[in-house]
Amino acid sequence: MAVRVLVVDDAAFMRMMVKDILTKNGYEVVGEAENGMKAVEKYNELRPDLTTMDITMPEMDGISAVKAIRKIDPNAKVVMCSAMGQQAMVIEAIQAGARDFIVKPFQADRVLEAVRKAVG
Repeated sequence: MAVRVLVVDDAAFMRMMVKDILTKNGYEVVGEAENGMKAVEKYNELRPDLTTMDITMPEMDGISAVKAIRKIDPNAKVVMCSAMGQQAMVIEAIQAGARDFIVKPFQADRVLEAVRKAVG
């Protein structure tokens, strides 16, 4: 059975890129969200095997969303997506419970490696 993924990013283009990489490699993208609040709602509704989460988003940032998701499901698997130069935030995200992170602009190989490691 395909690994079910929730893709979260405030940029539709980025969601499309991640979705494209994942679906071409046998993953099933079950939902998308454009901010942290929606991410938490969608996670609760869909219970995906994995969530890719942007850090900087309106309404609720990715780190707060990871914390909220981990309250719902302590075993939630989340891979953070960050722009260059957000190292401090990446560390905070890992401490909040993220499994790994990928840096934008995305390289398909790195996305797949992070996803495989997270769902391991």
